[in-house]
Parts: sequence; structure tokens; C-alpha cells
Amino acid sequence: MTSVSATISIAELERGLEQHRRALVGYCYRMLGSPFDAEDAVQETMVRAWRSLDRFEGRAALRSWLYRIATNVCLDALAHRKRRARPMDLGPAGEPVAENLHALPEVTWIEPIPDAMLAPAEDPAERAVRRETIRLAFVAALQHLPPRQRAALILAEVLHWKAGEVAELLETSVAAVNSALQRARATLTAVAPSAEETVTELSAEQRDLLARYVTAFEAYDIDALTDLIREDAIQSMPPYDLWLSGREDIFAWWLGPGIGCRGSRVLPAPAANGTAAFGQYKTAEAGGGYEPWALQVIELAAGGGIGELTFFLGTERLFPLFGLPARLD
Repeated sequence: MTSVSATISIAELERGLEQHRRALVGYCYRMLGSPFDAEDAVQETMVRAWRSLDRFEGRAALRSWLYRIATNVCLDALAHRKRRARPMDLGPAGEPVAENLHALPEVTWIEPIPDAMLAPAEDPAERAVRRETIRLAFVAALQHLPPRQRAALILAEVLHWKAGEVAELLETSVAAVNSALQRARATLTAVAPSAEETVTELSAEQRDLLARYVTAFEAYDIDALTDLIREDAIQSMPPYDLWLSGREDIFAWWLGPGIGCRGSRVLPAPAANGTAAFGQYKTAEAGGGYEPWALQVIELAAGGGIGELTFFLGTERLFPLFGLPARLD
């Protein structure tokens, strides 16, 4: 593009796009439930922004202009597919037997996102809100909302836009936005866990607990793991729809169908969805060394101990995203 808008230059647009890119990734991730879809949506937003540069109406409106484009990109994407979910959204917990494993397509699942892909927050209270609203359970709960209602809630409740700004972006009335927000809050209350159920800021003691978990998991020390994992913990393993409820069933799996995890290596990974993550590598079947097996996302319960373990098995996509090595020697 060689022409320049009367109100903004190409250089100014480039700076503005980069300034808002990470915030837009976070917005699109909450809308779509996948970091890969979010990146694609932001890239499409940038392309549409370039193409419509001559219709830009002023530098002060750059943020709302970009979010309007991003919202339309997300709404277009959501019009052609079902909502993403977690195994817990699709049915009750199953027995810890291999016969209950049923793989579903990748597009079924909420996928984890590295915290580093998201815009940072300076204020501690704001950091807590941002962390809480990218938790896997919260992102999954958002998917229960109709797309336009979802956009309104994210803009108002997460990004703190005024109702008038949201109404202008969605081309509707303030009364309609307030009504949509009321319905959205009611839905989230019904499907989302309370903020008190999980830890939002890790203390030194909790970091030590996670270090002990890694040591115990690598040693497959069930006694030590019993002290770390809550009795009411849950575990899921996308792309399988099976999920397990309770430490007893989790250990029955680990010592039964999941016994191949004995002898694994576990590496710290960048934080995911506001909580701790680790790369798990299983002993390679041929050639020695260790091969990627799962990205473990671990949630600590506010009352102490590990409350939830999610083993994402799509390592060919997730390990490069989290900067984890493709193999350990």
C-alpha cells in the first residue's frame, strides 16, 4: 500500500497495530478458545486494517477501530463452527479404563495459551483479573455464550470498556448491551467455577509444592504424590473425551492404562492460562532418549494442593508454541 489516510500515516498505523497486538491476541483467545485461532484472527485483523486504512476516522479511535475489526473476524469464524470445550463440558467423569478413551478432533478442545502471548498488566489487582479470565475453566465457560454476547462480556468485564463503547462497537444500544451482560453473567454463574476455587498468584510455598510434584512424578512416587494431589482432584487428557474425578481414579489410571508415564522427564514450561505448566517427555520406544508426550497444565486449589491436572497431548503444535525442545537425549 502506498497511499496514506488523511488522518493517520502508515508508520503510525504500524506502531498502533504492534501496540495493541498482544491485547488483541488475548481478546481473540477468549473469543475463540485457541491460541492458534487467536493468532490467525489477529493476523486477519491486521490485513483488514491495512485494506480499510482509507476509512479510518482518527488516531484517537485506533483501539476501538481495531477491536471492531477483530470482533467481526471472530464472529465470522464462530459462525462456521461449534464451540470449543473441555472434556468436563461434554459428559460425566468416566472409569479409569482404556476402553473409555475416545479421541475427538482438535477443533473440539479449548487449547492452552502461554501467558507471554498476552498483554501484561501493571496493577496487581488487574493482573489477578487478567489471570482469572484466561483460566481454562473460564475460557471454556465463555464458549457457552452466544458470540455477540461473549464479545460484549469480554469487552465490558475483562477489558473494562464502558457500555457506550461496547454498544458503538457492536452497533447496538446501551440498553441492549446491558441486557446482554445481565444474561451473560447469569450463564457464567451457572457454568463457571468461583474465583476462590483456584490460586491466582503463586507463593514461594506453592512453587515449592510444584517442584515437589515434578520430583515425585518423575520418580512415580505415589506416596509423595498423594500428599500433593487433592482427594477431589480432576484430570483430563485432550484430545480424549475421558476425564477422571478423584485422586483414587487418577492413580488407578496412572498405575493402569497410563503406566507408560513411569520414568518420564518433566521440564518447566512458560506459564499457561495464568498457572503453572510443564513439558512431559516419555521414554522413546526406539533410539533412546525421551519424546514429547504432554503439556501438563497444573491448577492449585486455594485450600492447598493440586486441584486439577490437564494433560494436553497435542505436543506437535503445543511444544513449539511453548518453546519446549522437540526431544530430550
